[in-house]
Amino acid sequence: MDIVPDTKDWTWVLHRPCEDCGFDPQRVRGIDVASMLRTSAAVWQQELRRADVRVRPRPSTWSPLEYGCHVRDVCCRFDARLRLMLDKDDPLFESWDQDATALESRYGEQDPAVVAGELSEAADTLAEHFDAVIGPQWQRSGRRSDDAQFTVDSIAVYFIHDVLHHLHDVAASTSPAIPSG
Repeated sequence: MDIVPDTKDWTWVLHRPCEDCGFDPQRVRGIDVASMLRTSAAVWQQELRRADVRVRPRPSTWSPLEYGCHVRDVCCRFDARLRLMLDKDDPLFESWDQDATALESRYGEQDPAVVAGELSEAADTLAEHFDAVIGPQWQRSGRRSDDAQFTVDSIAVYFIHDVLHHLHDVAASTSPAIPSG
């Protein structure tokens, strides 16, 4: 069974806690995100060394490897969006189909050690770029093609929820059964 594409608009997580993972956006500011990203990237390194890294807990749920590939790509995507927001006035972000990327990039077949290195590098780069944001830059704006509006501060919070939520997903997968790929 293939993964069912996620069509939810997750921007609600900027306004209320996530019941699934416990993330509370009221407790996070953009300025906190670089440190949170570095900490979570270290945890991802451990998850990508799991013996069951390629195993899906259910046919419709990604394996730790697939989630790790996604988080790596999310770091890269949000780094590009952050740089765009800092360089241009109210840019429109390029659309991204994360599910198509997972299929095209064959997430389940990638080398976990390579993914771990790439995720670490992408997270470090994005964390450095968040660390470099100062003062009024946190209020610079950008938007998605669906008209969702962000500031640098809110996109940082939105981004870190994704990373942490997927760590929660991986931790919650306690009954592995189906190899991915």
